[in-house]
Amino acid sequence: MAILINEQTRIIVQGFTGRIGTFHAQEMIDYGSNVVGGVTPGKGGQKHLGLPVFNTVREAVEQAGAEASIVFVPPAFAADSIMEAADAGIKYCVSITDGIPTQDMMTVKNFLRLFPEEDRMMLTGPNCSGTISPGRAMLGIMPGHIYSRGVVGVVGRSGTLGYEAADQMRRLNIGISTSVGIGGDPIIGSSHRNVLQKLEEDPETKVTLMIGEIGGPMEVEAGLFAKENMSKPLVAYIAGLTAPPGRRMGHAGAIISSAGESAAEKVERLKELGVTICPTPSLMGETVAKVLAGL
Repeated sequence: MAILINEQTRIIVQGFTGRIGTFHAQEMIDYGSNVVGGVTPGKGGQKHLGLPVFNTVREAVEQAGAEASIVFVPPAFAADSIMEAADAGIKYCVSITDGIPTQDMMTVKNFLRLFPEEDRMMLTGPNCSGTISPGRAMLGIMPGHIYSRGVVGVVGRSGTLGYEAADQMRRLNIGISTSVGIGGDPIIGSSHRNVLQKLEEDPETKVTLMIGEIGGPMEVEAGLFAKENMSKPLVAYIAGLTAPPGRRMGHAGAIISSAGESAAEKVERLKELGVTICPTPSLMGETVAKVLAGL
């Protein structure tokens, strides 16, 4: 099994005919993802990459049975695109776009809460690398060839560190069930905890690697969830041990603004919660391998 996407998931690309949307849509198609078309307002009825273009997401849902979408829309219009997907009945949306205004993302979060929980679209991002279930489907911008299929679930704020973890594990003959990038902006659609819950429910996943960084309480909240609700081991790497307070480090959300948000504080709290800590990014694969060997 896998979480969020598989080889049958019917995918559309919002911002399909743009340069970036075109490039990554072709990459997803080449990987084997079930891309059924895309959305570019005003270009409905045309063909692009041999697939239909729709004016709206609702048309894509009604005519192509779209279930998941990926957003390659400029920041000023991306929030409307996300809300359009939710309103049309899309079940899972990945927002690659970064730089979406914070106020716009607050509007998106409030809009999603209008839906009953069982009908609410799951959103990952903005400013994320996407989701991949190796050997099945890719809904993102990651280099698919470095991912091999296996039993380790990965969830992280940093796309690049996710790639590094995947490559390290591949070199150790360790595969991944699903890897999810949740994004590095201050306001994102889903937290580590949301994804951990799905990985816990996935029978294929045996171990989960969480990649976090400074800023915000998400990693510790995920550790608390794991202690209380997960039967599977959780490994964590927290980036930013040398980051000074008050300075943004890489991601817009990576800034220490209050107590408990530094990497060192998160690491200590996670250790107390029984999480296996990876001390450096170069040891993510080895740390996961040791935990797997102990199962």
